[in-house]
Amino acid sequence: MESRYAAQRSSAGLKIKPAEECRWDALSLGEVLLRFDPGEERITGARTFRVWEGGGEYNVVRGLRRCFGLRTSIVTALVDNHIGRLVEDLMLQGGVDLSHVRWVEFDGTGAAARNGIYFLERGSGVRRGLGVMDRGHTAISQMKPGEVDWDRLFGEEGVRWFHTGGIMAALSLDATQVVREAMTAAKRHRTMVSFDCNYRPSLWKSRGGRAGAIAVNRSLAHLADVFFGHEGDLADIVGNASMAPVWHTLESFSVMAHKVSVEFPNLKVIATSTRQVHSASSNGWGAFGYAQGAAFKGMEFEKIDILDRVGGGDSFASGVIFGLLSGKDLRWSLDCGVAHGALTMTTTGDSSRVVLAEVEQLMAGDSSATIR
Repeated sequence: MESRYAAQRSSAGLKIKPAEECRWDALSLGEVLLRFDPGEERITGARTFRVWEGGGEYNVVRGLRRCFGLRTSIVTALVDNHIGRLVEDLMLQGGVDLSHVRWVEFDGTGAAARNGIYFLERGSGVRRGLGVMDRGHTAISQMKPGEVDWDRLFGEEGVRWFHTGGIMAALSLDATQVVREAMTAAKRHRTMVSFDCNYRPSLWKSRGGRAGAIAVNRSLAHLADVFFGHEGDLADIVGNASMAPVWHTLESFSVMAHKVSVEFPNLKVIATSTRQVHSASSNGWGAFGYAQGAAFKGMEFEKIDILDRVGGGDSFASGVIFGLLSGKDLRWSLDCGVAHGALTMTTTGDSSRVVLAEVEQLMAGDSSATIR
């Protein structure tokens, strides 16, 4: 791998707290859902489903724990019933610490609060994937500012990296304020903060759609050190969505990222995965990154065969974060994110089911021949 990285080093200039000063390498704030997967069937015709846990912010720290071996925890909320305990059991298998999960009393029907679920068809060929959300009035959407002792978490326990994003911020007006409160506290304690826009139309339908999401993202961007965007997120945040379709060139990404960095000089790293959809089962996949005035292109796959697309972007983010936490340069970190995301999309479920050695093999260009 060394030859690819020797030509152009790209220090991100991040000042990350030493591991020995912190209990946690990474902490996230976000909702964890129960996913129902009908496999090869349609949702309407299925009679059996597999279940996994999943959630944009959670998937990142799960990948950091399960694939990269870091110490991770999550702040979330679940209703204390058998559904919530099923989600807990799935999360325990992922290895993320659950000491900061807030358990809400079950009222017997879910009228006061409930656990979120969603159904997802993976799609195949010309049939696109289909997700049906059932996450209204969930426990975490009702979390309010002041309910989490962030100063104890970031100060006394110590956290090197905090990750949250647009999914958590979209859940409710209160959730947006909880995100703001958490990011502010993290900055106060010199914790590195990353934010992933992760636009979900279903969550913003009653909150102004894309325009509502952009307004919230802009109001939070000044609190982040590292900014992840997918598709049109980065273009939208500086009001130039027309540039989104030509992001697959380094030059256009560099122009857009520079505009963002000028408006938000606090952002030390900007990173985006890129995807070219050939079909539901085949995508082009790559990434760009920007730090200290320079843009970089990550490794690129013109075509990868996809088993389950969900979680690819989250695994990209966890790979980038792992690289930066490990003191690697931005180019290495981008490649780690691309490789991790690509491998995640070859396995079922929302989260990474690969190990670091497999990521490094793909980064090195190893073939997909069977290991015997």
